Amino acid sequence: MVKSAKNPAAESTARSLPLGRLTLSALFTALTAVLAQFAIPVPFSPVPFTGQIIGVFLAGSLLGKRAGLLSITAYLLLGAAGAPVFSLARGGLHILMGPSGGYLWGFIPAVYIIGLIAERISRPTIFSSAGAMLAALAVIYFCGALQLAFIMGYNIYQAVLVGVLPFLPLDLVKAFLAAYLGLELKKKLLLNRLEHNLS
Repeated sequence: MVKSAKNPAAESTARSLPLGRLTLSALFTALTAVLAQFAIPVPFSPVPFTGQIIGVFLAGSLLGKRAGLLSITAYLLLGAAGAPVFSLARGGLHILMGPSGGYLWGFIPAVYIIGLIAERISRPTIFSSAGAMLAALAVIYFCGALQLAFIMGYNIYQAVLVGVLPFLPLDLVKAFLAAYLGLELKKKLLLNRLEHNLS
């Protein structure tokens, strides 16, 4: 019998999180998988336009660094195991090791950065939230362009030209959209919590 691979860091994080956070982590894993299916292949790049980065942004902003990291790690593990959760309903380890895999690997430090910044800012604004997401986006681009260059034999200029610049305008919109949605959802969650405590 083949035993499934275990991630000790993920298991430790899961054990230290309350049930509500674990449930939200699972929800954002599913949300990221759904958003990944809003994908448009492009002829000039092996990297498609996708919506999954919004799930990464929101996971870090709303869940914090630990629960957000658990959520996105679970998403990547599901995809690596063959579940069709990556863009265009694809799955498998070969996606993570392929031309667009670096962007997926970049989700791990990206969600942690957003969560870390979100936890340290007591009164976030749309600009501070978007700033955290743009910093995370830079990390995703760095990881993605690096693996893209290695797999495709591009130099750094070609990797940026094919794997960063075409996606930058829309990703900037996604960052500000996710920052706005994150703040609105936080307000609603806080209001619901206050109403629950007063009732």
